Amino acid sequence: MTGKPATAIQYDCAHTARVKSALLFIATRLGDMMDDIIVVGGLVPTLIINQSNSMPGVEPHAGTMDLDLGLKLAVLESGRYREISARLRDAGFRPDRNERGHQTNHRWVVSGTPEISVDFLISPSCSSDVPGRLKNIESDFAAVVASGLECAFHDRMSVNIRCHTIQHEAASRNLWACGPGGFIVMKALAFEGRGENKDAYDLNYVLRNFAAGINDVASHLHRILDHHDARKAISILERDFCRHDAPGPVRAALFLTGKADEVVCAEVSTNVRTLLALLKK
Repeated sequence: MTGKPATAIQYDCAHTARVKSALLFIATRLGDMMDDIIVVGGLVPTLIINQSNSMPGVEPHAGTMDLDLGLKLAVLESGRYREISARLRDAGFRPDRNERGHQTNHRWVVSGTPEISVDFLISPSCSSDVPGRLKNIESDFAAVVASGLECAFHDRMSVNIRCHTIQHEAASRNLWACGPGGFIVMKALAFEGRGENKDAYDLNYVLRNFAAGINDVASHLHRILDHHDARKAISILERDFCRHDAPGPVRAALFLTGKADEVVCAEVSTNVRTLLALLKK
């Protein structure tokens, strides 16, 4: 997958709204297949944290450039992926092309809105599945092998989306989004893999703003701590986020302010240390 913009100023709330409209459109098309699909990635904070201006102390999330959808392994075992890809094609979706003009089977776009891309992810299913690599499902349909996706499915939340689809239809659907515990796991693992500023920012945003605070995030994480991906994520947090001058806090600050702002760095490291302390109780 391509790298993310490095600073918050490069994100656009209008684009995030279009991503959400694309998600709602997909939900109206896939319908009964949506139980096999979960929203992960940068759109999650806007789905599980109230973005209303009336929420004291909660600043709007920076947003996202694309839509990440995780697929259950069951879609492979049962062959339901055929129905998913067929419905997407009927709805006007097709594989995207990269900068070199090569088809990207894991990233699809819909006709008329090429700026909105949908990336598909799937958990490793065998020893040959390497995180970050592609798992080919059909000749033109693939998914990125993603560590932590099982944790997302174990800590999923039902959310309601009510807006207009990318076809300007007023609609409402309930669907699954990654919960805060699974989100922290996936973002920590992603940070180790690519070290991007946005991943560090997303992780701290959820810690800071989900529900009543870090205690609630910890309660979600407790549900999945036995999973090996969760244990690895904890070790990454201990290594890369606990010091104010560690990569995680510094890059979260760079995303927000364009510099290693000491106040932001201190907040991020304090939040992570608080989470880790709660997990040990």
